[in-house]
Amino acid sequence: MTLYRALPLVAMLMAVPWAASAQFGGMPGMPGGMTGGVPGGGGFSGPPMAPPPGCQQLLALRDETQKHGMAIQKANERKASVQEACRLFKNFLAAETKFMKGIEENGRTCGVPPDLLKQIKESHTRAAQIGKDVCEAAAQGPRPAGPSLSDALGSTPVVPDASTSKKGAGTFDTLEGSPLMR
Repeated sequence: MTLYRALPLVAMLMAVPWAASAQFGGMPGMPGGMTGGVPGGGGFSGPPMAPPPGCQQLLALRDETQKHGMAIQKANERKASVQEACRLFKNFLAAETKFMKGIEENGRTCGVPPDLLKQIKESHTRAAQIGKDVCEAAAQGPRPAGPSLSDALGSTPVVPDASTSKKGAGTFDTLEGSPLMR
């Protein structure tokens, strides 16, 4: 699978978990959560609390993973080499693995929907396969160009020189001379 066919697929795979992870606004203790009994804040309990440290770490891991995903998309747009794409995929997969571990550790505390981890794991499996394919292509190196048609036919191009060119009067020359001259 070529790099340029694989990267748009990864972009699509990354969009699903990020759309679901936008639900962090409803986490307990997060801005936008329940405050004073009214969604979004406002009540008499004062300003919203800062998120717990585990949730802050989870948000940082999410942002880091998104950053690496965007790097892959930008590399696709500028048609980067497969060697660079392989490096970017490795970075993305490592960041996504940390994000998944963070969800496993702090997901309940932060109010992460239970199906989000399942979606991210499925996406991670597909992205890992694409990353493997890209890195295998990078390991092969540049493919040698095939033989040209003249190489395949065993002939060399013949370029006429001044000694082999035919002397004549023009297009209407025949074996007996130009019929226009008669």
